[in-house]
Amino acid sequence: MLDILHREFVYIWYYFEVQLRQIVFYWALGIIIGSVISVFGKQKIHSLMTVIQDKHLGAFGIIPASLIGIASPLCMYGTIPIAASFSQKGMRDDYLAAFMMSSILLNPQLLIYSAALGNFALCVRFISCFLCGIAAGLVVRFCFKDKHFFNFDGFSERASHDTDPNPFMRLLKNIGRNIKATGPYFLLGILLSALFQRYVPQDAFASLFVNNRGFGLLMAATIGVPLYACGGGTIPLLQQWLADGMSMGSATAFMITGPATKITNLGALKIVLGIKHFAMYFAFVMLYALVSGFIVNLIA
Repeated sequence: MLDILHREFVYIWYYFEVQLRQIVFYWALGIIIGSVISVFGKQKIHSLMTVIQDKHLGAFGIIPASLIGIASPLCMYGTIPIAASFSQKGMRDDYLAAFMMSSILLNPQLLIYSAALGNFALCVRFISCFLCGIAAGLVVRFCFKDKHFFNFDGFSERASHDTDPNPFMRLLKNIGRNIKATGPYFLLGILLSALFQRYVPQDAFASLFVNNRGFGLLMAATIGVPLYACGGGTIPLLQQWLADGMSMGSATAFMITGPATKITNLGALKIVLGIKHFAMYFAFVMLYALVSGFIVNLIA
């Protein structure tokens, strides 16, 4: 019995160690870049939203708003108070929708992590998230033109943790917080990937995601809802799934529904959307994920 357990441990450790070496560089680089942006560029990024409002760009302002959302390093509980402050200054709901949607889906840190999946997957993730922000902004603009879509009552901008007078120490402390927040999920993702490689037969995986692309797309969009806990933690899983034959379209659907329906994000969004708009948000995310995955499969 001990020999069997030891053998299984050796197998799992081998898979774990191989994948850790493959992607730890991207995780570390994402931590550093994300912290640099958070400490030195966050205020500048968010001030650009005010510039967009002042330029009176009309519907075209949705485009830079979506880009700024991707550039923002904040989590959703940090993004909503920022959006609330923008709303109090008269920011349009369609700009806020684009900013918040793309911010939910992607940030500089996760973008760097995703480079571990390859250049094509990186481009697909960036473009699909950027366009999702634009789509959300357009839906709010044309369907809620004369109505308020968000309710930011009770939200205010949170105090920054980056208050150390020494810039270098501010950066180190931010890096430490990022490691503490993402490290356990990152290692858990690698462990799950190692267990997947060891115990899930490739034939079974192929029957779900490879042989039946349509069902695989729906399955990927669906499992993104309960499985997604942290962006960095899902990169090892996606890397293994893609290696085993998952279509890029299915991966795209997972990368959309996962962060968009992460439980912490949903909890924050439900407060500012209300039941009716929250249900519309969920339907929008699922539909966009399926359509995006279908298009990516056609292209790929």
